[in-house]
Amino acid sequence: MRLSEVPHVPFGGPPPLWPPLLASRGPGTSSTGHAHHAMHLVLGLDGPLRMRAADAPWTSLAGVLTAPDVPHSLDAEGRQVLLVFLDPESEAGAALAATLTGPFRALSTAERDTLAQDAEPSRLMGPEGVAWTRRVVEVLGAGVIPPPRSIHPRVRRVLRLLHELPPGEDASLATLAAQVGLSPGRLMHAFTESIGLPLRPYLAWLRLQRAATAIVSGMPLGEAAQAAGFADSAHMSRTFRRMLGMPPSALRGAHRSQLVQDRGAGRS
Repeated sequence: MRLSEVPHVPFGGPPPLWPPLLASRGPGTSSTGHAHHAMHLVLGLDGPLRMRAADAPWTSLAGVLTAPDVPHSLDAEGRQVLLVFLDPESEAGAALAATLTGPFRALSTAERDTLAQDAEPSRLMGPEGVAWTRRVVEVLGAGVIPPPRSIHPRVRRVLRLLHELPPGEDASLATLAAQVGLSPGRLMHAFTESIGLPLRPYLAWLRLQRAATAIVSGMPLGEAAQAAGFADSAHMSRTFRRMLGMPPSALRGAHRSQLVQDRGAGRS
């Protein structure tokens, strides 16, 4: 599927609250059985797609939300789709998980149309994505996420540090806590309360977004891994397969409008 413009994740300047997601919109493909830790929201924009969990029968639906780590196959060949990966540990992910009574939840045509309206990946992966994930929670009947609390001033300092920190530098809880004058336990609590996501998965998604941006811009995989703070390209590949069910090489050529979903990517 085509990858719309992926926003630049800045290393300096005021740090936006990137939502923990990756998004693309364009032609769909077919994938054989695979699994990934991220929750998977796929909307068939111009018609139904087909989905099945493990070896169960195929189901035709307007859109689908998959549970984390569930083997599944998706057939979106010939359809325009919106695909969004969500972190299951985020507030939105936890709320949506509560609506899942099986490996996936089918979306109605009305739900698909509501969520697809103005859902451009370049906006979803920026600050607007926070509001959009709240909308997903409401539309799919997962309740309402409480309004975000104000960001603790020390957490704001941590966000700035993270966005300015050179790749590979120490971003451990203990180091960050010392830099902002809090105990590790207090920072962990304040960060989760302010952002709605613990520090460790926040860092993982920040690396994924940085890597995706670099790869789509044409950077070689090894350099993209280094620029995003992965130990090496193998570490980046393992993370992509575990979190998204596809290798980072699937993003190569996306700046020429082609992103092919991995056909049969398994958990590594």
